[in-house]
Amino acid sequence: MAAVVSSEGRFLIYNQPFIRSVYRAASWWANVEMGPPDAILGVTEAYKRDTNPKKVNLGVGAYRDDNGKPYVLPSVLKAEEYLAAAKLDKEYAPISGLADFCKSSIQLALGDDSTHLKNEVNATVQGISGTGSLTIGAKFLKSFFPGEKCVWLPAPTWGNHIPIFKHSGLEVKHYRYYDASTCGFDFGGAIEDIKTIPEKSVILLHACAHNPTGVDPKPEQWKEISKVIKDRGLFPFFDMAYQGFASGDVTKDAFAVRLFLEDGHQVALSQSFAKNMGLYGERAGAFSVITESKDEAARVLSQLKILIRPLYSNPPIHGAKIVAKILTDSELKAQWLKEVKGMADRIISMRTQLKDYLLQKGSKQDWSHITDQIGMFCFTGLKPAQVERLTKEFSIYLTKDGRISMAGVSSKNVEYLAHAMHEVTKN
Repeated sequence: MAAVVSSEGRFLIYNQPFIRSVYRAASWWANVEMGPPDAILGVTEAYKRDTNPKKVNLGVGAYRDDNGKPYVLPSVLKAEEYLAAAKLDKEYAPISGLADFCKSSIQLALGDDSTHLKNEVNATVQGISGTGSLTIGAKFLKSFFPGEKCVWLPAPTWGNHIPIFKHSGLEVKHYRYYDASTCGFDFGGAIEDIKTIPEKSVILLHACAHNPTGVDPKPEQWKEISKVIKDRGLFPFFDMAYQGFASGDVTKDAFAVRLFLEDGHQVALSQSFAKNMGLYGERAGAFSVITESKDEAARVLSQLKILIRPLYSNPPIHGAKIVAKILTDSELKAQWLKEVKGMADRIISMRTQLKDYLLQKGSKQDWSHITDQIGMFCFTGLKPAQVERLTKEFSIYLTKDGRISMAGVSSKNVEYLAHAMHEVTKN
């Protein structure tokens, strides 16, 4: 048997006269399976292919104006003008991020009069929007949390929560949250489940505008949840991606976080400025741990920086500079507060109009959950078969679980949407 290497680098084996077999080494990636498509991106792709002029995309998770267009906040544009005029350099940020950004972010969350900030017991770092901030938190918990390496998530929760915590090496379990029969909060189920969570476990809470349901606890329910979590010895990890964007009031939307601190909890907090400042592509976020003392905060901060260093060395600066400029300039901040309220008010108005049009169309169903829910997303209660009809018959695109993005609803399509929803639910 003879063997040679050809000019193309192939290994040739001559096994029998006149018969030659060519063997190539298998690809390194031959065993990689095709992953499933993203559910929401799939909705958008199907929407793009549709030629119906009345088509509606209710899958997008980003704010749209009443013309269905992306909205860049005027306060953001003005902040960028200031930054351009200042001719700032593009040097690396510190590992923990820009100091002004970190300070103003946690101040927005906890309030100007926060005793925790005055006592400097917070360890705050800049993260890569909400996803990156949650990842920093997950890795910190994996390395340093002294209790169960398990995070309890509401059912359902934002789809990315599960892989973020699992990929960080934490176990993931769920507690009851959404009641499909009422399209509302399962308060009794949540309390019952939380009371059975093992002590010294981590519980994740959506601070406001729960994603994907739009269902939030009422203030009195938050107070009971805080009490049960404290009695049970659990550690609260808040995800606050919608401060100001939910109700239009940054103080109201931070109620749960501030309540838990008043009740004596130490908490972890993830923040994002994607929704409330429209900085989706700038990836500006923050992660904080509220500790027992200034010394403890310094030690936590040192370990957060050690975790961040191999992840991405240091965070991007442009979005953080925009946020810091808006939050530290009194005139710009006042302008931004009006703009974020305007965005929230538009979505609240669309909720009201959708419910009113459904009643006008003759629907006998109870659609009060549409206006009871809050924030960008609404769990309509539509069944998969009804969702399929909406898409096939009316070119209205949404996820199979009946979730719609209220940002995709406008004065131009809300009546058409109500008509379609009535048609698929009236029988």
